[in-house]
Amino acid sequence: MSKTFRVTLVDGAQRGESRSVEVAAGITMLQAALDAGVDITATCGRRGRCRSCRVKVLSGDIPPPTVQDTIQLGHDAVHENFRLSCQTAVIADCAIMPASLRGEAGHKILGAGESDALDGAALDCGVEQHIIVATAPSDENHLTSDIEEILLQLPPGTDPEVALDVLRKVPEALRSRNGQLTVTTFNKRIIAIDAGSEGTRMYGMAFDIGTTSIVGSLLDLATGEPLATVGGINPQAVFGGDLMSRVAYAQFDAKKLASLRGRILTAINDFIEEACAKARIAPERIYKIVIVGNTCMHHMFLGIDTSYVGLAPYAPTARYPIVVPASALPLKKTPHARVCFLPIVAGFVGADTVAAIIATRLYASEKIRVLVDIGTNGEVVMGSKDKLMACSAPAGPTFEGGQIKHGMRGAIGAIERIRIGDDVECQVIGEVPAIGICGSGLIDAVAKMLDAKVLNAAGRLRHNDLAALPPLIRQRIVAHEGSRAFVLVPAAKAGKPEDIVLTQIDCRQLQLAKGAIYAGILMLQRLMNVADEDIDELLLAGGFGNYVNIESAVRIRLLPALPLDRIRYVGNAAHLGAQMALLSETERRRAETIARQIEHVALATRPEFQEIFVNACNLAADGPTVTMSGSA
Repeated sequence: MSKTFRVTLVDGAQRGESRSVEVAAGITMLQAALDAGVDITATCGRRGRCRSCRVKVLSGDIPPPTVQDTIQLGHDAVHENFRLSCQTAVIADCAIMPASLRGEAGHKILGAGESDALDGAALDCGVEQHIIVATAPSDENHLTSDIEEILLQLPPGTDPEVALDVLRKVPEALRSRNGQLTVTTFNKRIIAIDAGSEGTRMYGMAFDIGTTSIVGSLLDLATGEPLATVGGINPQAVFGGDLMSRVAYAQFDAKKLASLRGRILTAINDFIEEACAKARIAPERIYKIVIVGNTCMHHMFLGIDTSYVGLAPYAPTARYPIVVPASALPLKKTPHARVCFLPIVAGFVGADTVAAIIATRLYASEKIRVLVDIGTNGEVVMGSKDKLMACSAPAGPTFEGGQIKHGMRGAIGAIERIRIGDDVECQVIGEVPAIGICGSGLIDAVAKMLDAKVLNAAGRLRHNDLAALPPLIRQRIVAHEGSRAFVLVPAAKAGKPEDIVLTQIDCRQLQLAKGAIYAGILMLQRLMNVADEDIDELLLAGGFGNYVNIESAVRIRLLPALPLDRIRYVGNAAHLGAQMALLSETERRRAETIARQIEHVALATRPEFQEIFVNACNLAADGPTVTMSGSA
């Protein structure tokens, strides 16, 4: 029998409140925390490549620090018993405290907002209600049944097959009010039968399940009126900040896949309940739900093994649109609803991209337009009514603060804007002392550091001729763990007891992330023979993209060098597209046509991509060749 040890997790934010768990020897501290019901985010997917899962060991024996501990945390932190929980095995009874120093409160979650596209969608949601009077069978010699008598009163073409959960309610409903019934159908198929002839309001929900966040909206299906918006961080983030980390976590392991799926199902059930509470309606009156997301989120929600999505040729199990009863998932709060999943294009171009194309009407454009969704799993779509091409440009979790020393999501305390003149000024979300920097701040900082000649075009922090810089700027370039860093906020003005810095490695991480997005744009431009001047408009989509300083994004070559008036934000286009498909079966059918016709480009298989990517990592078109060593 293997030896077990007790791990006690202390919540520093709650003045020492704790919970304990017995675990087998050799289990990582991260797994022990999850077993105890304490979520510790592992942005890099438990590979020891970030600091997000760090803990402080308060008591008990621990193994010597690993190389990853020292690289990510530094010698001083390791000496003070800080460890990466994903790398540290339990070898004795111990007490640990998750080092959640970032305090990420008040996350910015972007909904679809208002749009003319939603106003213009035809209200043909597919859900109809029929108020009828049916007679219960009364003659033994007349071969009939309850449901046959009901079907006689419904419009011709109504599907005679009725789901078992609906059939079970028929006998009492038919006889309780003298045969007066309200029958609800979706695309001519009965989904609910209620006693009475008053009719009921019909509602629906649209969800965009992203790698980082989830957003949902409750709408009146009859009028299209939005009634409530809900959202939050995707609870799967504790298993990895990017898709491949989560795929690797659950690969060929049904129990781990079930764990990932369970978190999403619970979140959606909770969001449904929250939205209905806000709008003061009964969840049972939700009859249609549309869900969009990338291919991995789609498969995980449905409980489909994602193992092979993570292996070449990265093929999804199914690409066609799927409609299932909510009870089959289960979404317990909405027993009558039909849940519609929009179609998928490829392994890493999912239903969220299709929804965004619908929302932006890219398929109807007379001129070439580009849709760029900047996120953990970025997508680029280029084209017009004549042809659409799409690719996936996985940027990883950098834009969400992952793998950045003081990185964090867009929450209170995050630096989101930078100005550099004679000194540095930082705009912080919530107007509180800074505790980190989010993706929009990271892009802004690098752009302004480039302008101030603190960085060169290859992304190297300046190390010679510092006297040419203003004195206060010069003082901010410091030695840091064998390399260099730029101090954004000194410890005396920060919200935690250390300088908020951008390291040389942080700059490299941004170059890799932005290089992936820009390389995707460049590849499609090459394949479609589209020069910058041929692009009529670039649409910046996604929850993160909406907060990016466009001028800074162009400055660091995250986006092409277009006139700024030809680049515009379109908000959470995927969520808007999901709402359009919720209100309109015409739009939902259009999604299937688009998914079949769009041409997918697998970047990694193109021989010229490596050269394009290396060029895209430069911060200026005429910059020297980038070398991705940490210290440069």
